[in-house]
Amino acid sequence: MKFWKITTLASISLLVYLPSTASEESYTNDMLKSGYHYSHPDTQAIQDDDFANPGLLYIDRGQQLWNMVQGKQNKSCKTCHGKAGISMLGIGNTYPKLDQQQNGLINLGQRVQICRTRYMDAKPFLTPEHEHENEDLLSLELYIMAQSVGLPLSVKVSGSTTPYFEQGRKLYYQKIGQSDLACFQCHNENVGGFLRAERISQGHINGFPTYILRWDRIASIHRRFQFCNEQARAEPLPINHPDYNALQLYVAWRGGGLLIENPSVRR
Repeated sequence: MKFWKITTLASISLLVYLPSTASEESYTNDMLKSGYHYSHPDTQAIQDDDFANPGLLYIDRGQQLWNMVQGKQNKSCKTCHGKAGISMLGIGNTYPKLDQQQNGLINLGQRVQICRTRYMDAKPFLTPEHEHENEDLLSLELYIMAQSVGLPLSVKVSGSTTPYFEQGRKLYYQKIGQSDLACFQCHNENVGGFLRAERISQGHINGFPTYILRWDRIASIHRRFQFCNEQARAEPLPINHPDYNALQLYVAWRGGGLLIENPSVRR
């Protein structure tokens, strides 16, 4: 299985790092820190303000979609699952996970699409050509994740999930692109340093989907993976690619125990 082809871009960005603070192996639960901890105070203030946080608009949209009857079966998410605050409590924080019918690892967005087509007989959410992701799908994902706010990330990495976990670990440490960079070089070895003007976080995903200020929109962790690939001068994979799901599983495991925070805001 090939991972992230090298692009033909000629220039390579200059990366400015400060010394590392911790390796993955030395992390303990009390050392894990959300990306919020490394955000600029202005960004933290936006996330903390219920009037200023743009992610709340997406949660409102997600709630509308949860209750909206669609498809030939005349069903909504609520038809099968009832109140999201009850049925979705402790669900989003366990993805990605195995789906026996799909015979593979899927993320929460894929689970939503499966439910729409399999049980509602509705069309899947489609992404316009000029955009990276469908905002309705992300809004519904964010609404579901919001039901688990305050609960810890808790993915399964044993049994049949083990091969995917090991694949994700491999990808996390694999150097890619013209910059010859791997995830661990930023998020293990240079935590707290600076990449251009931004502090480097531990790379945890307990706040995704998240509102990205630089993009002025909500984004999934797969879109963030793509951005990192682009910064390494590597060709990104499509959203929902099996390698990204495996990487997401490994990264979620790294942050196991961190509490879900939605809607989060990042730069």
